[in-house]
Amino acid sequence: MLIALVTFIFVVGLVMGTYAAIVHLPGFLANREMDRRLKDVSGVRSSAEDSLEEGTVVRVEKSGPLPILDRVVATSNLGGRLKHLIDQSGVQTTPSAIVMASILGAVIGFLLAALFTTQVIAQPIAALLGMFAPIAYLRHKATKRLKRFEEQFPEALDLLSRAIRAGHAFQTAMGMVADELPEPVGPEFKKTFDQQNFGLPLKDALNELADRIGLLDVRFFVTAVLIQRDTGGNLSEILDNLAHVVRERFKILRQVRVHTAHGRFTGYVLLGLPALLACALMFINPEHMGLLFKERMGQIMVLGAIIMQTIGYFWIRQVIKIEV
Repeated sequence: MLIALVTFIFVVGLVMGTYAAIVHLPGFLANREMDRRLKDVSGVRSSAEDSLEEGTVVRVEKSGPLPILDRVVATSNLGGRLKHLIDQSGVQTTPSAIVMASILGAVIGFLLAALFTTQVIAQPIAALLGMFAPIAYLRHKATKRLKRFEEQFPEALDLLSRAIRAGHAFQTAMGMVADELPEPVGPEFKKTFDQQNFGLPLKDALNELADRIGLLDVRFFVTAVLIQRDTGGNLSEILDNLAHVVRERFKILRQVRVHTAHGRFTGYVLLGLPALLACALMFINPEHMGLLFKERMGQIMVLGAIIMQTIGYFWIRQVIKIEV
């Protein structure tokens, strides 16, 4: 009865939450976007923002739901890696919030596995999946954001080159890139522009940009700018050549993806075919397939098949992966 009651409450909460999100969330997002645009047009800022800008120019780190946990995580290597991953993903959160979400995900995964299955091995597996789900989400967001940055980066280099050719200083050109280009290139250059504007040496600000983004093209850009500042030269021409190289590399990369499409599709088919075939056989002959999940030998075979399928998928990905 307790399991049935918990399941009923969970399902009712899920249905009501989904209904509330579908009904009220679009209107809430539209009102928030309208308020943001009105503030941008009218130039009105909140009193909290005014007091912050008038009181200090020191960067204030965001605090998570538990400040004590923030301090503990910040002193460990895990906190530094999580902070770096959060910066790359662009998600407005803190390392302590990710740690709490991982713990909560592990508990939820364990409880769901305990409610819906009697397999002992399913509970720790579900707990591990729930624990790593927030980190996997951050990695997914970071990968997508870095891809967008890499696609927009040649446009940023062109804008820098045109601004320098027009007579602007390099720092002013960075401010123009920050104002003109969208997320994620604009905010990243804005952060670098603000850092050097508030007193951080340009070399350190650019090195922080390279560390924060972690792309080879950005490291080339930072190295070229720093060498030009030490030895002299035509910086606009250097940036034009770098933008051309980045665009040509993207062209070659797309050609490589076309030629490796057959291998990628083969990997997807080989990964999904056994699972789809097992689902089909469960409907066609459930008694025959039931032995595979009830018998001890069948469970070992299923686990071995999952492990070998996973290894084969990543093996195929490595075979068709070509660095450009």
